[in-house]
Amino acid sequence: MYLPRNLIAHLYQNLVKRNHAAVPPVLLLVALEPDALCACRILTALLRRDYVPHKIQPIAGYGDLTRAAEELVRPMRILEGGSGGVVVCLGVGGMVDLEEILGLEVDDNGQGGPGDVEVWVLDARRPWNLSNVFGAPVGPDPATGELVRKQPGVDKGRVLESYQSGRGGIIVFDDGDIEQELGAEREAYCALEEMPDIGEEEWDSEPDDEEPPKFGQAPKKRKSWGMDEDSEMEDSDDERPRQRRRSNSGASIPSSPDRRPPRRGLVSTRAELGGSSDFSRSDSPGTRSVSPSINTPKEKSVKSLRNQLKAIHSKYTNILDKYYQLGASYSEPVSSLAYSLASELGREDNDLLWNAIVGVSSLELYGRTGSGVGLNPLSAAGGSAGWNGDRGEMTRSVLRDEVRRLNPIDLKDIAREANLGDASGVIPTSARSATDKSIRLSPEPRFLLLRHWSLYESMLHSPYLSARLHIWSDAGRRRLDKLLAKMGVSLTQCKQNYTHMDMELKRGLRERLLKFAPVYGLDGLVPPPPRNGDIKDGWGFVRCWGWKACLSAIDVGVILGSILEVGDAKNLNQSSFDSSNFVGAQDHSEMANAPSDEVSGAVIRHDAQEHITARFWTAYDALSSIDLLVEHIHTAQHLHRAIFRTGTALIEKKQIRHLRAFRMAVVKEGPDVQLFTHPGALTKLALWVAEAIVELNGAKQKHKGSELVMAGLDDSRGLYVVVGLGGGGATESAKERAAKREARKKAKEVKKAAKQAEREAKRKERIRRNLAAGLEEDEVEDDTEEEEEEEEEEESEEEEEEEVNRGFGRNRFGNAFQEVVRETGARVRMDSFEACVIEIRKEDLSGFLERLSMKAVVG
Repeated sequence: MYLPRNLIAHLYQNLVKRNHAAVPPVLLLVALEPDALCACRILTALLRRDYVPHKIQPIAGYGDLTRAAEELVRPMRILEGGSGGVVVCLGVGGMVDLEEILGLEVDDNGQGGPGDVEVWVLDARRPWNLSNVFGAPVGPDPATGELVRKQPGVDKGRVLESYQSGRGGIIVFDDGDIEQELGAEREAYCALEEMPDIGEEEWDSEPDDEEPPKFGQAPKKRKSWGMDEDSEMEDSDDERPRQRRRSNSGASIPSSPDRRPPRRGLVSTRAELGGSSDFSRSDSPGTRSVSPSINTPKEKSVKSLRNQLKAIHSKYTNILDKYYQLGASYSEPVSSLAYSLASELGREDNDLLWNAIVGVSSLELYGRTGSGVGLNPLSAAGGSAGWNGDRGEMTRSVLRDEVRRLNPIDLKDIAREANLGDASGVIPTSARSATDKSIRLSPEPRFLLLRHWSLYESMLHSPYLSARLHIWSDAGRRRLDKLLAKMGVSLTQCKQNYTHMDMELKRGLRERLLKFAPVYGLDGLVPPPPRNGDIKDGWGFVRCWGWKACLSAIDVGVILGSILEVGDAKNLNQSSFDSSNFVGAQDHSEMANAPSDEVSGAVIRHDAQEHITARFWTAYDALSSIDLLVEHIHTAQHLHRAIFRTGTALIEKKQIRHLRAFRMAVVKEGPDVQLFTHPGALTKLALWVAEAIVELNGAKQKHKGSELVMAGLDDSRGLYVVVGLGGGGATESAKERAAKREARKKAKEVKKAAKQAEREAKRKERIRRNLAAGLEEDEVEDDTEEEEEEEEEEESEEEEEEEVNRGFGRNRFGNAFQEVVRETGARVRMDSFEACVIEIRKEDLSGFLERLSMKAVVG
């Protein structure tokens, strides 16, 4: 089921109404990423204000999710002695069948079910698992007592205002895309769910030639979703029609989203079957006929109806197949959705707003765009490119409006701000007073940790600046020195801490950058001046904590990510590192295709899990403790120094290979190799290298050639962590695409009306001409059928073109990884929530990459 955006506060208000001393605590399952962490902070603040007890459980991957299901979720069911309750998934499990992985499904004997456990899902990853979005929990029908998938207050998966919580089930929070974009998938899923079960052999058999399908395509043989036509599941011989392949059974490699819709009840598309769906037995044995009705002039044979049913089944299955094959993408950040909930409840304040801003800003650090994990296609835009291109900028625009509303400038500060504040474009580095904790808009340059580093170091470690100046080479360093010299900043000044620089230099820094940066092709280094006086597109966000510190939202996102990826700053040693501090967060499940003796060596250690949990709580506490946040600044600096060193070494030593479909780089030596066993740190390195490659090859348009596979060696576990970057093509939001569709529809209606008027005029002329010749009016030729066929062909072509554009530029490494695993039998673990991140045995990497190079990794 899904909750529409306009009802986002409905479930929470029901939860508060049901709250009392005896209710079980709300369980929050939180992914180990800054966006989910910020959303958790927002939601827990709301729960505390309403005195709702809650419990937080960090989730590192599918293995952790399986264990949390067994230890925490299933005991909540009333069937196992629990009291039901609410489970909130923040950045967790949107791409898998949560009903199955959490153990809330009904078995073949009719036992089990949600047991009054209601699961709320807030996840930015796409594609959705449609079982979560449109499926309903199994429950008894009040009329017949039979188990059916139907809930009061739910219409084809859509939660209505009349819905009452407490019955259990999976409920997805819609950010608007489900309503706007998944209409065809909703219709297809619901129709397939209601189709009659006529037996597995009947579905697998080809339709008879006597009655061709209606939809112009012969149904192909039923196969497991996400599989190639020539490949089969190992257990396909005894697979049942309604059986779902476990996404993480026994903490094994999770499959692609559950794409096999259930088949229950009667088909709802009566018109497509050519009559009523109320089947009744005829007098002759072994045959069935349709009940007579006015719309059915004659009865159709069972064979004819079965063939039509197969055609409909094939048509709708193809719709769902195409959706899952679009590739990975990202929608609205979880923290933004959580802040929308707070806003609907009237609970917004500066702390919640800041958490939302940090969460939204953090997504660009990991390359999460509307076309999956990859380079932002709008990275040349002014200032911080923002999350998800145009749609991300719209979200940030709303956040800027919230900043102005919740942080009005005092009258006594207006004159001061006119000369020294935001209006003049000065980058703020200090608070207005000792008690100032306001959020301000700032023209943030695309430097890294500017307020906590020297200007030179901040520019040197900026991924944007490094790529465009080729900073890894001596010539690039000289270009950087020359840029600073033209700006009138001496090396002595720029190499001391930025806060200690000359005040006049800091005040004029932005104007100097705007003047000289375009000379070096750095048009997007700083945001443009405000338009119309106050429209500050591309401006970032800064918050001060009195005289203690002043940090930008990007700075906080960098620090939080470093805590989660590197660990506690107290455990850092510049010369050597404790390996337990850098245990990857993915070692939670058995290795697929691995023998049992190798599996036993991959079991997670208790101390490693403690380190991972400790990282989460350190980052969680840092969001509310400025002292703890400042303490971990040097952790972030160390990580980004390592990214610069390692990326430079890969380019200088020419260790980046160009394969058929992508480029490849392997990190297997050097002082920082252990740092990049965490997928988050490896993704940041891959983004740095990919941007450098694009600039080296001069392909600035649409980031052509940015597809990159980066592997990091974890020698202690004998495997590689692999991440695949792609995408970069989709920049339009769902709302923009819907507006374009509406415009095309209106233009088509106008064109159709003009054609109709033209046809009518021609028809009247023919009638007049033929009547003058002595012919009857009904003898006039009519070519309307031919014209209607032409219109249908045009509509079909437009739909196909729209489908292609919908998936353009998407990252399909997740699909490609799974295909290669099935074809090669490589020992691979896919425990990360990111589909384009895997772990693979050392000896299997070369064969895996060779086969992967033949796949389509970007749409």
